[in-house]
Amino acid sequence: MAAAAAAAAAAAGVTANAHGAMADSGGVSQRSSRLPVRGGGGRGGGSPDIWKRHIVRQLKHRDRSQHTMFQDLIRFYTELLEKSSLAKGILSRSASVSKHPLADDGNSVLSLPQQKNQLKKATGELAFQVLELQKQIRIKERVLVGQHTRLQEEELQVAESSDAHRELQHQVEQVQTENGRLKVEYDALLELQRGAETKLREQLERGGRLVEDMLEWKKQAAARMNNRNERRSRAQEANLQKELRTAAKSKVTIDSCCSAPTSRSASPKNETRTGKTERTQPRLFRSASATSPRFFTTFKQLFDRKRRGNSVCSLEEDLIHPVGICVLAQVPARALHVLDAHEQGINAVRFSFSSDLLATGGTDRVIKLWNVRGGSLTHRATLDGSTEGITCIEFDPMGFRVLAGSYDKSALLWQLDDSVPKVTITGHKRKVTAARFSHLLHHVVTGSADRTVRLWDLHRAACVQQAEVASYCSDVVCCENCIISGHYDCKIRVWDSRTISCVQELPAQGKVTSLDLSADHRQLLSCCRDNCLQLVDLRSWNNDRVCFRAEGFKCGSDSTKAVISPDGCYVAAGSADGAVYIWNVSTGNLETCLPDKHSSSINAVSWSLSGEYVVSVDKSRRAVLWSHI
Repeated sequence: MAAAAAAAAAAAGVTANAHGAMADSGGVSQRSSRLPVRGGGGRGGGSPDIWKRHIVRQLKHRDRSQHTMFQDLIRFYTELLEKSSLAKGILSRSASVSKHPLADDGNSVLSLPQQKNQLKKATGELAFQVLELQKQIRIKERVLVGQHTRLQEEELQVAESSDAHRELQHQVEQVQTENGRLKVEYDALLELQRGAETKLREQLERGGRLVEDMLEWKKQAAARMNNRNERRSRAQEANLQKELRTAAKSKVTIDSCCSAPTSRSASPKNETRTGKTERTQPRLFRSASATSPRFFTTFKQLFDRKRRGNSVCSLEEDLIHPVGICVLAQVPARALHVLDAHEQGINAVRFSFSSDLLATGGTDRVIKLWNVRGGSLTHRATLDGSTEGITCIEFDPMGFRVLAGSYDKSALLWQLDDSVPKVTITGHKRKVTAARFSHLLHHVVTGSADRTVRLWDLHRAACVQQAEVASYCSDVVCCENCIISGHYDCKIRVWDSRTISCVQELPAQGKVTSLDLSADHRQLLSCCRDNCLQLVDLRSWNNDRVCFRAEGFKCGSDSTKAVISPDGCYVAAGSADGAVYIWNVSTGNLETCLPDKHSSSINAVSWSLSGEYVVSVDKSRRAVLWSHI
């Protein structure tokens, strides 16, 4: 029993200190051989209990500290206890023998060597197992060190990740705060926008009401003016009739040797004396009373036109239109003056009826007037007031006013001595492509991209007639009692100016870009996008026409303007290659080509009424004055 306890205590001591020295196997055997001899004396009886308590304490302490790490060691220790139980059995048998020494002394002596051998064998196995366990412990310790290192690395990464997470969380909070502030600002701006839109709608509605009120006021003012004029005319007619009746009843003596008799109630003697004179000199008046001074004064007051305060016309402008006559137009041969007339491209050009004044209009929103003297152009004045580019220009026959169409959906009328428009005609929904003076006094005609042709009264600046067209209107011309318009649907329409009703449609070979009338209003020239000019005789109104083409000629835009010479013998147009082409009307052949002065497509040409000059303008703001000189 004492030997088994000693062996167990030795194994437990080795297990408790893994790095300590293993007990000598010889010493263990000696102690085991001495214990039976002593017969379990007092010293041998108390030692096993102390070692057991010590082993239990060590095992509990290790179990608490390294329970999970040394599960395999516990398993091996359990096996060791099972083997120690075998040693206890052996010792118990030896103890029983020691109690009967006389009976079994010989057998016990014989069994001691066997027990010794068994103990040595068990001790060797236990020592081998201890070495194996120590090896496993070292492996486990290395694994534990590696895991501890990885754990530290993971903890470091977790700490770094936590810091990054806190930083990102802080950034998220900042972004959320900024988003909240921006949302508040956005809501405030949205509210301001809604308020501004509400105010804009209110202002637009108010502006619409004001425009309607202004138009209604103009209509009422025009009606009142017409009523006053009508009453004044009736009063003047009544006074005239009264004065005529008074004059017819009165008798006037005319002291003239060649005058007619003063009265039909003259005596027969006087009739006989003056009969010979009457046969040689015809009577100037049917009645001598018609020559009363009051009679002529009344007629003068009736027909003298006085300028009203709000009128756009003066006495000189109401005169009969002058008729310009060109005996022979000269074909230009060279350029006399080349200049950059505008800051941007030039869209329109026109000579006045006196041929000494030229007007150009471009996309820079102004009209410039040029004096034509000695083969050069000298700037005279600039007419502004348009908010967008100019599309067309027209002089009135007396040369006192300039009419122009604009991209800003209006037509404007200037006096030559005033740079501010005197009348602005509004009402079209798209750009005004053409504006012409009508044969009716104080009326103009406009054509627009909104597919309408309109007749306007300049006194009221109001539309008096309107024609709806199925196609874009590119140009209009006016002659007596009719308006002719060109359109993009390849048709030329003739309108009765009295009713604004279409009376005839003439086919064209392409989209019509411009129209021009000859000076005698007998021929109509049209320029089309099929690179062809057509001349129609308005007297016949048939489909027979003369077409003008040339190699190299190409219509450069949808608003290219061609012109007839003032004598009707030539037609001219600008090409996309920057050359001016001139054809002979009688032969239909190309008369001349004027190249090299324009670097871009030519938009318009104009021929002076004197037949001496031709001007061409292009998209690159250049104007060229041509002549035969």
